[in-house]
Amino acid sequence: MAKSTTAFTCTACGASHKKWAGRCDACGAWNTIVEEAPLSQGPGRGLGAHKGRAVPLSSLQTTEAPPPRHLAGMDELDRVLGGGLVPGSAVLVGGDPGIGKSTLLLQGAAAFARRGLQAVYISGEEASAQVRMRAQRLGLADAPVRLGSETNLRDILTTLDNERPDLAIIDSVQTLWSDQVEAAPGSVAQVRAAAHELVTFAKRKGVAIFLVGHVTKEGQIAGPRVVEHMVDTVIYFEGERGHQFRILRSVKNRFGPADEIGVFEMTGSGLAEVANPSALFLSERGQPVPGSAVFAGIEGTRPVLTEVQALVAPSTLASPRRTVVGLDSGRVSTILAVLEARCGIPFAGLDVFLNVAGGMRVNEPAADLAIAGALLSAREDSALPPDAVLFGEISLSGALRPVAQAENRLKEAQKLGFSQAILPDSQKVEGAGGMGTRRIADLTGFVGEVFGAG
Repeated sequence: MAKSTTAFTCTACGASHKKWAGRCDACGAWNTIVEEAPLSQGPGRGLGAHKGRAVPLSSLQTTEAPPPRHLAGMDELDRVLGGGLVPGSAVLVGGDPGIGKSTLLLQGAAAFARRGLQAVYISGEEASAQVRMRAQRLGLADAPVRLGSETNLRDILTTLDNERPDLAIIDSVQTLWSDQVEAAPGSVAQVRAAAHELVTFAKRKGVAIFLVGHVTKEGQIAGPRVVEHMVDTVIYFEGERGHQFRILRSVKNRFGPADEIGVFEMTGSGLAEVANPSALFLSERGQPVPGSAVFAGIEGTRPVLTEVQALVAPSTLASPRRTVVGLDSGRVSTILAVLEARCGIPFAGLDVFLNVAGGMRVNEPAADLAIAGALLSAREDSALPPDAVLFGEISLSGALRPVAQAENRLKEAQKLGFSQAILPDSQKVEGAGGMGTRRIADLTGFVGEVFGAG
């Protein structure tokens, strides 16, 4: 009997299957198994029977100059890209519907075009007239950006090959379809094929390409995970619907630091850059308020001060509520357990609400001390010093551990008028710049020194 010439592969994890199934047994993903033709082995047995071309090898030493950069003049966008746009790079931009991805990229295309780059904007979701209306509303009607509306991948590649632009924006990759793939637009196979062809074209022709990607309800970019591996940079455009502020966050960048952020404010005339995000994420510093702690954090390469707000109230429920916004809920549960086990401060029977002001999201372990300070301040109804910032990681033993880039944190705090910092005793600080420091060894000492209890 002839051996089967097809294979079934999961596009999410790469596992092989003997036949098609709706759910991958390896990773549990649904509708990710596709049929693929295996590599042809020809008359010989395996790849060892073929004589291929030897790949030229070189040493790690190089005299090549770093890749050139093109600046848009939008400092927040240039920072997230790693210092400017690299020719031939592929950038994937994701975000919730209506968050402002198309507005951001249209403003970015106009900024690059006004600096001499030839920019092409291809929309697969809107007609050209709709994009022109947005450009007029943003005051970009006079920008030298070439505009098109198409979803056929073959036609888009032919257009880009004829125009040879410096920058191409594809909005969005989920709307594209290739006549070489027998699947509906937006399917796993179509998205993977379209992304592969566009990234290959970018590398071969030296055209920088931005791909807009839809996100799932979990917040991840829709489609196969391999698309994020193909591109050079992955950027998420984040924001809360109730806030006018938007955060452009880099989670992968081959040409710059990852986890860099840029902050924008959504206005009637488009996205405006926020030069000082620390002042943005701090509420008015008036009278001291219980349950408020200022955290000196680091986002990418820039220090950002944020306010952690807590509310602790008696609960009438059998299981008290734990509502956390902008922080890792698992981390908060750990800090609550350490406070009870190491400091003897129970939160049983109490509802706990935690929030980061301004819609910011904080994932740093260095925020542990600020979270604990806000919780204790709310529980004891005692305000922290209004001129103090906090940072430090809490271990399961209750000890405070040092964090990185303490000097940058203190400089940013001093610039905004804070005069003291509460930090771990083992934290090394060179050049505090006149900031007073209160060093504490463990969480028990923090409770005793700051709140007068132990």
